Amino acid sequence: MLVVVSDTHSTDGHRLANRTLEAVREADLVVHAGDFMRESVLDAFIAESESFLAVYGNNDGPEIRDRIPEARNFTYGGVEFAMTHTRRGGGTALSLFGRERGADAVIFGHSHRPTFDGTGAIPLLNPGSHAQPRGNRQAHAELEELPDGGLRGRLVTVDGDVFETFRVIPEEH
Repeated sequence: MLVVVSDTHSTDGHRLANRTLEAVREADLVVHAGDFMRESVLDAFIAESESFLAVYGNNDGPEIRDRIPEARNFTYGGVEFAMTHTRRGGGTALSLFGRERGADAVIFGHSHRPTFDGTGAIPLLNPGSHAQPRGNRQAHAELEELPDGGLRGRLVTVDGDVFETFRVIPEEH
């Protein structure tokens, strides 16, 4: 399972709890779309995860920026993801970012609003924030491989309630 989190905004640890903590511990890969706030928070995520990738956010200082990139690509379950914290220009800019990087889908953070938008040229996934929802649900995303290719995904509250499901099917490049 791939678990996607973002926008921790913590000064004292990863703030993972309940289903989000379970999912991180069960995952084959955990990715974080930025805004840890402190280097110790990044280290706490690394300690909880078998395999961990991240990008930095606009609130991450030089100690984090020196360790992880602003943007990165990775592949999971045959799907090529491009990940960044945010891009000026909203969904259009995020789609362009994904296309420029040859991705099948884009993961991003920043808004703290858990969303999946599969209506545009490239699917966009924001897991929301598990720790500081700012008026939204506390959430993360979980994605699992489908037998015929692609991924089945869900947006999940910290308490384990699934409130949206989706699929990410790779394009033929």
